[in-house]
Amino acid sequence: MTTATPHPVLTAIEARVLGTLMEKARTVPDSYPLSLNSLLLGCNQKTSREPLMELEESQVATATANLRELGLVHETSGGRTTKFTHNFQRGMNVFEQAAVILGMLMLRGPQTAGELRLNTERWYKFADISSVEGFLDELLERSEEKGGPLVVKLPRLAGTREQRWAHLLCGPVDVSELESGRAAHTPGGTAERVERLEQEVAALRLVVNRLCAELGVLPDSDISKTSL
Repeated sequence: MTTATPHPVLTAIEARVLGTLMEKARTVPDSYPLSLNSLLLGCNQKTSREPLMELEESQVATATANLRELGLVHETSGGRTTKFTHNFQRGMNVFEQAAVILGMLMLRGPQTAGELRLNTERWYKFADISSVEGFLDELLERSEEKGGPLVVKLPRLAGTREQRWAHLLCGPVDVSELESGRAAHTPGGTAERVERLEQEVAALRLVVNRLCAELGVLPDSDISKTSL
């Protein structure tokens, strides 16, 4: 009888390091692999991160060492600076699309399928929300032989239509803690909400321009130039 191997349980810092490597590999490939200093800056950046962190270099170094032991990060040699790459897709045995979703959940916390589709636009272009939901369902129903589920669907929030998803790479999710943290950040979350709206507008603009190009028509100036 084959014994199931559970997926590794990461710390919050390890998840941030891993998610940052996954992000930079896709969004700034010319600067990848990352040095320890670049990785630190990416982990502590003030946009597209939930929660915000103020990590020290020693914390990031310890996290990368632990992730190397788990086979999720590789250290590259050459030159005078040690650099790091991620090995998430192979290390976790997941498809590319699933890896993209998990990476975004590690960086930005719980999100709806619609938010994930918009936020992963620079990583991978999902055809539609149903496509995102399909991969989320696969991660939710992942067999015990493969290590068990990697995401959980959270209870619907009051006043919302869609449920959010969270990753399980750091162990079971404490829903009450998530909600208290969300409430604490709501009054001062204006900048984050504006940033998200700007990203949504940019994504919609890309869709409009793409459709217009396919139809051979010029995009309406009022739509293509819309900004917040």
